[in-house]
Amino acid sequence: MSADLSTEAIYEAHGEYLWGLAFRMLGVRADADEVVQDAFVRLLRAEPDRSVAMRPWLVRVTMNLARDRLRARKSETYVGPWLPGVTDIGTTEPASLPGSRYTGVESLSLGFLWAAEQLDDVQRGVLVLRDVLGHSVRETAAALELTESNVKVIAHRVRGRMRGWEDSQRRSLAVPHEQVIDAMRRFFGSVAAGDRAAAEAALAEDVRLLSDGGGEFFAARKPVVGAAKVAGFYAKISAGESVVPTIEMRTLGGMPTLIVRRPHADGNHAPAVCIQVELDEVGQIARIYSVLATAKVRGMLSDRARFGCRS
Repeated sequence: MSADLSTEAIYEAHGEYLWGLAFRMLGVRADADEVVQDAFVRLLRAEPDRSVAMRPWLVRVTMNLARDRLRARKSETYVGPWLPGVTDIGTTEPASLPGSRYTGVESLSLGFLWAAEQLDDVQRGVLVLRDVLGHSVRETAAALELTESNVKVIAHRVRGRMRGWEDSQRRSLAVPHEQVIDAMRRFFGSVAAGDRAAAEAALAEDVRLLSDGGGEFFAARKPVVGAAKVAGFYAKISAGESVVPTIEMRTLGGMPTLIVRRPHADGNHAPAVCIQVELDEVGQIARIYSVLATAKVRGMLSDRARFGCRS
């Protein structure tokens, strides 16, 4: 790589990859955008030697910025459950990179990002670098400023923490989309029709609802668990609708996503909601993720595609 390689050329070569790293660390499109922008501001200010491979330097800076942002976010009080804001992954996935444990589709899914959110910043860094992007132990240690032995220990612990996702939620990504869409139609159609019994029948007995309103809108501030309680929660929302919302279906983060729009929503109800579900072995809804927070929904519905899992 020549010493006079421009910043624009470096961004063209590495920007998408860095965005994929930042997004998997943070789970929010706007945050990933800002981290990558800040990384290139650091590039302009630091003026590192551009005659050598730039990616290790850029990965280390991007990772440090993402970890700082992640720690700051977790130190703040968040109203209700925090959920990631998944994005359209396009058609470049699901190929995994050499040495990775997860495909691109898996690592961009809402369930995976939510599970990763339960890790601390170092653990998540090891997960993303080693098991998603396929970095070697040496590369991971350099990026996170750890010893190689520490990386190995942390990776072992993280794999144990992620095993629950692998054993249950990972399976849901293999369910045909038509089956997932049908389950959502049965449940939400029953809710709209006021058929409480049919709505409960579409749910697993131990179904779990996570609703992220970010403190802006009416949402469950704690997980809602159990078929009767989840059906009752949505029945209450449906009863409060004064205008029939518009509905559309998209694929976001590799999963069918129900988008509910309320053009004339009042201050208590979100103007747009993105909903995903996971099914159990018998086809009942086992988990519902409902994202209402404005910034996350805006990022989820943006047409600007970013992927970032290519080497």
